[in-house]
Amino acid sequence: MAKPVRMADIAEKLGISIVSVSKALAGKPGVSEEMRARVAALAKEMGYEPAKARGAAGATNNIGVLVSDRSFSENTFYTNLYRSLVIRSGSAGYTCMMEIVSPEAERGAALPSLLSARKADGILFMGNFDPAFLRAAAGTGIPCLLLDFHIPGRALDCVISDNLDGGFALTEHLLSRGRRKIGFVGSIWSASSVMERYLGYQRALRTAGIVPREEWLLEDRDAGGHFLPLRLPEELPEAFLCSCDEAACNLMDTLRRAGVRVPEDVAVCGYGGFRFAARCTPALTTYQVNVEQMASAAVSRLTRKIRREPMAPMIWTVPGHMVVRESTGPAER
Repeated sequence: MAKPVRMADIAEKLGISIVSVSKALAGKPGVSEEMRARVAALAKEMGYEPAKARGAAGATNNIGVLVSDRSFSENTFYTNLYRSLVIRSGSAGYTCMMEIVSPEAERGAALPSLLSARKADGILFMGNFDPAFLRAAAGTGIPCLLLDFHIPGRALDCVISDNLDGGFALTEHLLSRGRRKIGFVGSIWSASSVMERYLGYQRALRTAGIVPREEWLLEDRDAGGHFLPLRLPEELPEAFLCSCDEAACNLMDTLRRAGVRVPEDVAVCGYGGFRFAARCTPALTTYQVNVEQMASAAVSRLTRKIRREPMAPMIWTVPGHMVVRESTGPAER
């Protein structure tokens, strides 16, 4: 059976972008009338059919998961989340397939085979992606959903952890332990989830009448998403909220080498709540993300989109819960 003609095939023949082809076929602004006519004529000549018209006959029964290499390389959270996606997809009658997108492909908006060869009925973008890459992906017409991130100001379907509430709850917990000088470890521009945890931290401090100090905001990742050696400030705060459990464990190692005791001198919180958090020394207080519910919500929403059910875009926020351990010390008497 002949492979279906893709927007990418039309774009290649005309020497234009997939986004331009998508706009031309959808009647959206952004392309000239001359180009719109050329796209329509070539699409007809090549036998192009929109995904909706192909219907079930073109179904693969696959759900694709795309993750950027910078998000996946040093993050155990996404390993756990992918495991839950595989289980939930199987229950829904789909096979779950993952492809890692290199930094070069993401920057150049080069679509991986899950999209370009239409190997999946729907795509979950996991972690964080450049908006230009997402626009190119949307041009394929394959239903998609963002998982664990969103893009402010854009109406896109996404499922996220309740980062804002998690950052707020952890900071309030540190305040309840009598710690008022609190820092934050995390590169806040690296991902929307990190920024939201930071905003929750800021909200809790300012609610308590405390102005966060800039010198207590520590960068933990480079532009490629790799962990950086942490540089401690000259004056240490009484506690740190970290954007993830890995960063918290790295911080505790750095403090230990500097002769600083956790939690006696500095209390530490993480975010994520996976097995190794309990194995840190001391065991790590964290915000437990409900990955099973996130995976269930993502697959449920995406399969409805695959069936072309009419739905308005929405942000589906999944709450987690606090897990209090030794790294934040005993309650204040």
